[in-house]
Amino acid sequence: MSDPATRPGRLGVGVVGAGRVGAVLGKALRGAGHPVVAVSAISEASRERAATLLPGVPVLDIPEVVRRAELVLLAVPDDALAGLVQGLADVGAWQAGQIVVHTSGRFGVGVLAPARAAGAIPLALHPAMTFTGTSLDLSRLVGCSFAVTAPNPVLPIGQALVVEIGGEPVVLDEDARGLYHAALAHGANHLVVLVAQAAQALAAAGVTDPGRMLAPLLEAALDGALRAESPTDPATGSRGPGAISALTGPVRRGDAGTVREHGAALAGFAARTGAVDVVEGYRALARSAAGRALAAGLISASAAQDVLDGINEGSVTLYGDVERQSGQQEDEE
Repeated sequence: MSDPATRPGRLGVGVVGAGRVGAVLGKALRGAGHPVVAVSAISEASRERAATLLPGVPVLDIPEVVRRAELVLLAVPDDALAGLVQGLADVGAWQAGQIVVHTSGRFGVGVLAPARAAGAIPLALHPAMTFTGTSLDLSRLVGCSFAVTAPNPVLPIGQALVVEIGGEPVVLDEDARGLYHAALAHGANHLVVLVAQAAQALAAAGVTDPGRMLAPLLEAALDGALRAESPTDPATGSRGPGAISALTGPVRRGDAGTVREHGAALAGFAARTGAVDVVEGYRALARSAAGRALAAGLISASAAQDVLDGINEGSVTLYGDVERQSGQQEDEE
């Protein structure tokens, strides 16, 4: 097999931000034969990460990283991106023909307008993946979807870069980035919150290893939901029930009595621990489950109404118990 570094079109990469994403993508590009010529790293953790994942690469200030690079990889927090791009434009750092890639899910290429005005080629490449900032992430990039947004003439450059590091490019319109990123955050970040809430309740119930109990259940549920997702029918434009068809449990059965019991049990848990967010999360998701199950024809309208009534009844119990608990605490103080 040929050395990746001997492939045509290799680019000197400058990594701005050796965080969890930047250092890993820099290493992935290096593995595809693109030499990493410089990296910026401010915190001690970033410097250690750069030393581990990009050994031998000089750690320089940002303008010098940009000056040395043919491809600049901007892996900085979303809120810092616009100011950084404009600041580099103000000092004349951007170069004509230079490829500028950012990894933000929130933004398209509009945020790179100051670099584009200087003749740079703008690309937005966002991996739909969570990162640990270690070499373990490299295998996760294989088959990982990347949202690619770019002007049409240079779109193939972004797609090729993604393919080179093992990812799958998904072209995304500029005005769709906000919804796209919100969907990913809602799915991934809130899944973490949901697991944390469930684990806390299990621990309070006396389960010594909540993670071990939850793992097979949640893995099966996630797998079922992803497998059940229905594509759009090209002839009619309609979709099947999709992921909600994998729903199990009391809402799917229309078992309002169990939902009420859940509300009472969680109300007691919240009163003891103050974890009201667990109950609020349960109620919100149970309502959504009932509505989606009804729309998909999985339960009848009367069953859905019974479930919703059970949820609402539980909310009265919840807040009454929490208020009483708070009052007792104030009396004790």
